Amino acid sequence: MTSFRCSMRNLAGSKVPDYLLAALTGVLLTFSFPKAEIACLAWFALVPLLVACGQKTPLQAGKLGFVAGLITYGGILYWINIVVTTYGKLPLAVSLMVYLMLVAYLASFFFLLFYLARKAELRGISVVVSVPFLWVGLEFLRSFLLSGFPWASLGYSQYRILPLIQVVDITGVYGISYLIVLANCVVYLAIKGMKSKESRVYPFRSAAVFFVLLAAVLLYGTLRLRQEQVGVPLKVALVQGNIDQGIKWDPSFMEETLSIYEHLSQRAAAGGVDLVVWPESAAPFFFQEPGPPTDRITTLAREIHAPLIFGSPAFDEKGSPRRYFNSAFLVSSSGEVLGRSDKMHLVPFGEYVPLAKLLPFVHKLVVGVGDFSPGDSLAALDIGKGKVGILVCFEGIFPELSRRYVRDGAQLLVNITNDGWYGRSSAPYQHLSMAVFRAVENSVPLVRAANTGISAIIDKKGNISHTTPLFKEAFVTGEVILGKRGTIYTRIGDVFAFLCLGVSILITFLVFRKTQNQST
Repeated sequence: MTSFRCSMRNLAGSKVPDYLLAALTGVLLTFSFPKAEIACLAWFALVPLLVACGQKTPLQAGKLGFVAGLITYGGILYWINIVVTTYGKLPLAVSLMVYLMLVAYLASFFFLLFYLARKAELRGISVVVSVPFLWVGLEFLRSFLLSGFPWASLGYSQYRILPLIQVVDITGVYGISYLIVLANCVVYLAIKGMKSKESRVYPFRSAAVFFVLLAAVLLYGTLRLRQEQVGVPLKVALVQGNIDQGIKWDPSFMEETLSIYEHLSQRAAAGGVDLVVWPESAAPFFFQEPGPPTDRITTLAREIHAPLIFGSPAFDEKGSPRRYFNSAFLVSSSGEVLGRSDKMHLVPFGEYVPLAKLLPFVHKLVVGVGDFSPGDSLAALDIGKGKVGILVCFEGIFPELSRRYVRDGAQLLVNITNDGWYGRSSAPYQHLSMAVFRAVENSVPLVRAANTGISAIIDKKGNISHTTPLFKEAFVTGEVILGKRGTIYTRIGDVFAFLCLGVSILITFLVFRKTQNQST
């Protein structure tokens, strides 16, 4: 114990440059997420940064936070360059500029957080109060600001710790983020108490609050995991065609694409299944147009005696010009088209170009049809044994869409995606980790069919099973238990995150109000 205290004192009082401490925080946060996914690092990753900010002005603390954010998001999102250079065909210099702009935008949230936290600390508001609320408030703001980018929210780093994450059926992923940041602040205050020579003040009350919350969360999660899953069983087959992105939209390869999916589906359904799922854009043509390719899919559904969900572009000629959609179709076991689900949340610069009239020189990175339009409405589709909500690719990272589907009666979430853009980077693993939370938040299973992987079956408690390797033709089959009534989170949504955002606004108001009063 003595040696531990000495090491903490040395860290807090060493001559190590503050920016190296900030960078260390960025490295620790990066390695908390997949593919490294050393989840325990997240629980103390912020400590070096908090130590560095301890005696700084708010502006200096903000700059240190910005550096930590640059390292964090730079390390997590390096795969952006694979997408932009390999598939966007942009020069490396342009790719790096796009990548750095995105990383700097995300790092600006770190700047604002630590600027406000340090300013609040100078006004007598402890970091153990301000930082957790500010973190969650800004993380939530990032999820919808400028169309939203909630990738790599801190709570997602814990996706494999099932007893911990069950509480997201009340708080959403933000409850986990709050708990992790609270732990970091308690550790920091303990280090600060060790450093003080005159009066050692330890955060006993804060630590007690943290441990009570953690114990309650783990107890709740343990009890939830022990509950038997009761409901209608559904045997699902997920088909992974592994179609190379460079030829996916080549008309001359469409015949072979359909043959691959037909062969894999027949093998997957040989033992009898209740649902077959293909990935996003598995059918690289307009399925709604009559013709031999469309007939092959409806015939296949009859042959395998199972409903089939698959991705295909769609269009709507009502009005002018023609609108295109990134869609999923449901075909019954009798070959009847039962419905279509259009993607609601599109990927900026991937499926459409924001402010296209002002940026005529900017083009989409996705090869295929023209700019997509968002779907007009969201509705669960009936497969006979129950209703499913279909999340197309990127939509799986937005919890409000999954929640709306379950409120509409969905008992199963189906995520069809094409992660081939990311190559063999950590992005497919990061994408999968976020899908786990959509299942647990709403207590419904989620099945994920990905063109190049990772395809997986996730039960309502977040257990991942029957995964496929990357860049292999494959199929998996497994049984899920359909969800029933949803959860508290399904009903109330991100109330906890809104509360944290409200407290963050209040902290900001109090900080600047006091500053103004002092200046007058």
